[in-house]
Amino acid sequence: MEKIEDILKKRILVLDGAMGTMLQRYKFKEEDFRGERFKDWPSDLQGNNDLLSITQPTAVKEVHRKFLEAGADILETNTFSGTTIAMADYGMEELVYELNFESAKIAREVADEFTKKNLNKPRFVAGSIGPTNKTASMSPDVNDPGFRAVSFDELRIAYKQQVEALLDGGVDILLVETIFDTLNAKAALFAIEEVKEERNIEVPVMVSGTITDASGRTLSGQTAEAFLISISHIPILSVGFNCALGAKQLVPYLEVVSAKSEFAVSAHPNAGLPNAFGEYDETPEQMAAQIREYVEKGLVNIVGGCCGTTPEHIKAIAEVVKDYKPRKLLTPA
Repeated sequence: MEKIEDILKKRILVLDGAMGTMLQRYKFKEEDFRGERFKDWPSDLQGNNDLLSITQPTAVKEVHRKFLEAGADILETNTFSGTTIAMADYGMEELVYELNFESAKIAREVADEFTKKNLNKPRFVAGSIGPTNKTASMSPDVNDPGFRAVSFDELRIAYKQQVEALLDGGVDILLVETIFDTLNAKAALFAIEEVKEERNIEVPVMVSGTITDASGRTLSGQTAEAFLISISHIPILSVGFNCALGAKQLVPYLEVVSAKSEFAVSAHPNAGLPNAFGEYDETPEQMAAQIREYVEKGLVNIVGGCCGTTPEHIKAIAEVVKDYKPRKLLTPA
């Protein structure tokens, strides 16, 4: 199969949309999250979407299939909260390996099924590595600025466990995404480098930060350029942004990284900004029209959707980008 690095030079690749948005459509109740196996689990499990890879694998598979039918080249695993740190909320730290392994396996099966149908359009699986719910560079306690809820080493160990399970489950790419604190991301990237060294393997790594408001900074205070500089010493496939903002609001930040990065550039924005009910109103047509600006300006190599994006959104985006050349990769100075 052709390597993703080579395909990126020829065409814009399409990432899938929002797993969480799609799973919400099933209206799963507490007992659906629990299934037979966890029916006596001591804490509430509703909302633990990663667990559905074990208790409702058919639904997860169905979502993957819909995104591939819509034209996605890259599937993300259902593992956004797949670390011991995030799973502690449910008392499910012991299940982290299994959750990641099973999620990767499900995505791998569906991706391979679609690749077999059309060898000219290979489908890839990206292991989704979320930011955890703790921050390494900021204090959660306004009265104690020196306090940290988690250490770099705790993050590194947690991410390492996730990475190993994702690789064992068969992912092609590791996607460190929705980065609001670059120190957390550095722990994930450090863990990935460790695993690569121990296993003597190469694996493409995508890095995607999140600009949290109109100031154009990440939650931990970095501008787009500062974020890029702080991760550029690591060999990665792509750098970009996802979540928090709609497609239109991301343009200036993509322009910055596109002008300054030797890596491929990715973007998977939300379907607009959330309304008063926390829902996303942007239609597939509206979102695709905004993504057109990315490709007309030659800003991206990989594009997809985050919160609120459905297979309809991905289909509209895939339709737009197929007629455009990918952003030219800068050669190192």
